[in-house]
Amino acid sequence: MGIIVWCVLFAIVIFFAFVATRMAAQNKEDGLHDTGLAIIEFGRAFPNEAIRQLQATANGQAVFVRLHDNKAGFMRNMSRHFSCHVIEPGRVRVVGSETGRGLVIDFLDAPHHNGDFEFASAKEASEVSLWLLGNYIAEPDKDLPPGNISAANKQ
Repeated sequence: MGIIVWCVLFAIVIFFAFVATRMAAQNKEDGLHDTGLAIIEFGRAFPNEAIRQLQATANGQAVFVRLHDNKAGFMRNMSRHFSCHVIEPGRVRVVGSETGRGLVIDFLDAPHHNGDFEFASAKEASEVSLWLLGNYIAEPDKDLPPGNISAANKQ
């Protein structure tokens, strides 16, 4: 009778160990590949910002967000939570990576997020770089000085 009890207890311990390792492996695999989760988390962090488009990195650990007013946002999976921020105009530096499918980004307001961000294709990387380029110039700097008329505005 005693050996049966010990075998049952051993089987229960093995079962819980198996379940715990599966849950840990699932947490490693989870990222921001699910755009619905990214929308919910970014919307929770910035409820007054309207999201136009999302672009996840190839590994799903970061998502770049195009906002309605042509600003850009950024989300990163920090294992137990998501870090979200809106990129202020003129507060980011972007350089293409050597692979052509990624960007090397320096966030001047959040240097702990700096790094290489690889996308599934060069098209996705160029799309995000255009979002950041549109966000790169501060609004006052977009106005042309009075007196300078571009060729497009001449008649």
